[in-house]
Amino acid sequence: MKIPRLFVPAVLFAALAVPAFAAPQWKLVWADEFNGASINPRYWSKIERGKPDWKNTMSSDPSLFAVKNGKLILRGKVNPNTKKDPSPYITGGISTQGKFSFRYGKIEIRAKLGCAQGAWPALWMLPEKGGWPDAGEIDIMEHLNFDDVAYQTVHSRYTWTLKRNNPRPGSTGKIRRDDFNVYGVEWHPDKLVFLINGKETFTYPRVPAEAKNGQWPFDKPFYVLVDMQLGGGWVESSGKVNPAHLPVEMQVDWVRVYRDANLKTR
Repeated sequence: MKIPRLFVPAVLFAALAVPAFAAPQWKLVWADEFNGASINPRYWSKIERGKPDWKNTMSSDPSLFAVKNGKLILRGKVNPNTKKDPSPYITGGISTQGKFSFRYGKIEIRAKLGCAQGAWPALWMLPEKGGWPDAGEIDIMEHLNFDDVAYQTVHSRYTWTLKRNNPRPGSTGKIRRDDFNVYGVEWHPDKLVFLINGKETFTYPRVPAEAKNGQWPFDKPFYVLVDMQLGGGWVESSGKVNPAHLPVEMQVDWVRVYRDANLKTR
């Protein structure tokens, strides 16, 4: 028996054959492999001390920074000279503020995190313009104490000031605590996709109906921060910094940023 040929209109066939959104085509646009002898000043500046918890022990002390064997090393330690600097601890951090920022794309950072009571290493992003929290914050990775998970979170007026958690603003993902892991975010115009070792941990979508509440401030250039902090209200909620565990360090193998060649908006 002759089977009748199925008729599919050409327009419908084209709609079925071509996906609505092409899969991302990632092209490397910026990277630091830390293959030199020191931190590259074209890319990075040392984070200065400030009042917020995440920077209240930051220091430019040279002992807190190193580039060796293709790795960036940032340290946190007991302050050896409290007469010169009253902070009980000093920590190192760097950022690309004013030197490199991007809007949309993919960022991946391969890092190994040291553990200590009160240790709070972080890989994250802030906007070049605008105040916190309204202008947004993207936390690629935060780690506390001896945890075997990493925290990945977004902050904004919507999540911080209004305390909205739908959609949920963060999640945790398992890590190889004593080894290197790759932490990443795919930043699209309509969503942020968080990853650990190439596996998706959670997605934070843009919700147009909540635009008036500041739900999606992620439409402007952000810069990159890498810091090895000690102490602060969040990490010390489970106990104060233990000086017997110090010094502690974070090693960063590389930082890589990609753009989606299929995305015309830059």
